[in-house]
Amino acid sequence: MRAVLSVSNKTGLVEFAQGLLDLGFELVSTGGTHKTLESAGLPVIYVSEVTGFPEILDGRVKTLHPRIHAGLLATKSPEHEAELQAHNLTRIDLLCVNLYPFRETLARGASFEECLENIDIGGPTMLRAAAKNHEAVLPVCDPNDYREVLEALRTGISSQFRRRLAHKAFAHTAAYDAAIAEFLAFEQFPQTKLLTLERLPGVVLRYGENPHQEAALYALEGQTGPVLHAQVRSGKPMGFNNYADADAAWALVSEFELPACVAVKHANPCGVALADNPKTAWERARDADSLSVFGGVVAFNRPVDLETAMATRGTFLEVLIAPEVSAEALDWFQNKKPDLRVLVAARQDADQLEFRPLVGGFLAQERDLRRWEELHLTYVTERIPTPQELLDLKFAWYVGKHTRSNNVVLAKDGVTVGLGTGAVSRIWAAERAIQNAGERARGAVLASEAFFPFDDVVRAAAAAGVTAIVQPGGAKRDAEVIAACNELGVAMVFTGTRHFKH
Repeated sequence: MRAVLSVSNKTGLVEFAQGLLDLGFELVSTGGTHKTLESAGLPVIYVSEVTGFPEILDGRVKTLHPRIHAGLLATKSPEHEAELQAHNLTRIDLLCVNLYPFRETLARGASFEECLENIDIGGPTMLRAAAKNHEAVLPVCDPNDYREVLEALRTGISSQFRRRLAHKAFAHTAAYDAAIAEFLAFEQFPQTKLLTLERLPGVVLRYGENPHQEAALYALEGQTGPVLHAQVRSGKPMGFNNYADADAAWALVSEFELPACVAVKHANPCGVALADNPKTAWERARDADSLSVFGGVVAFNRPVDLETAMATRGTFLEVLIAPEVSAEALDWFQNKKPDLRVLVAARQDADQLEFRPLVGGFLAQERDLRRWEELHLTYVTERIPTPQELLDLKFAWYVGKHTRSNNVVLAKDGVTVGLGTGAVSRIWAAERAIQNAGERARGAVLASEAFFPFDDVVRAAAAAGVTAIVQPGGAKRDAEVIAACNELGVAMVFTGTRHFKH
């Protein structure tokens, strides 16, 4: 039996090779792999001894030879066996290959030329050949599989095991090629966009949005999401809806410079607050809508200490996520709220693109990363917002940015007092927010993620006591809307930026 080994990642290589030798394999190898095995004192044949041809072109050509690929592609049919004998070729029974570190080279910011040189050609070619012919050749591309492969060789190899290794090999080369294609693309939205999704190990979702739907958690290769890769430090396993809501909560709380707490229910904020410390931020966010926060997800942009943890007593929550949770707070959660999922957010390292699924495809767009400081604010009314109103308009604008359209946000003193979310009419969103706020609307400000087609929202807001409004502007009836504000003494600011969120 013959095995060809040519790996970039040398983890576990010597032990695996020794196991193959113990099972009677003859070892053939290349370059650095040959040097590693020879240095370990293992008998190994250099690939040039098999091909009868030296490595050439700085090692670009070494395994691209009939004596290698015939051994990989020959089936166990009598016809193929006869051809091998006629040409004095030897069958290859196992191939162990992992590829040049192209993605690692790219990640460290290497030059274009160095990245090109780290595009493996011979490795993927051999691996694909072995995977195609997996009924005769074992294709091995992951050091984590070495022990299981050796055990299967000792006890018997099932066709299902061979097929699993073949799938892994083709997935490995496909992901590798996808990374190269992305590297060589000259535009943000090329004709072919290749997404490689890796299922996160150890994460099991009981079901999807509903119990009759199966679900799994995947990460885009090479990207880190703060919630996707968060550490679950306590509580029950995360579910599909938990991840979706936690992601929405974290995206919003990360917008604020001051200590903040965001409570989310069904992907929409239900209570958002700023304060001098996370405990007070939580209490203000909770009290903003104590009914809706029940069973919600909360996010903090500051570490959660014991005092903050204890302040959540009496409120049922599904998930809590923060950049850090103290040991004392974690111990309290584990004892007092054992079912609460406590997450420590991961460092974000994600692409600027986001994808929305459609049946049979995806929408792709740049993420909405615009900040308040980047806006071109226009003060369009006779009355200019006070400094406190302007701070609250900024706060409400960020909340609206992360709330499902159509939305209207009422806020006062750094806390939401009324939210109208996901309405099919702007005035309905405003009426819902005003109703939700009640008397708290008096002296509050209002943010709308899109323009006002009529002056009805202004009149309803002013009647409830709202004193200042921020909206994008740009409607045909802007003049009427501004006139209504001037008539009612309401300050209005145009941002020039819409923030639809569907």
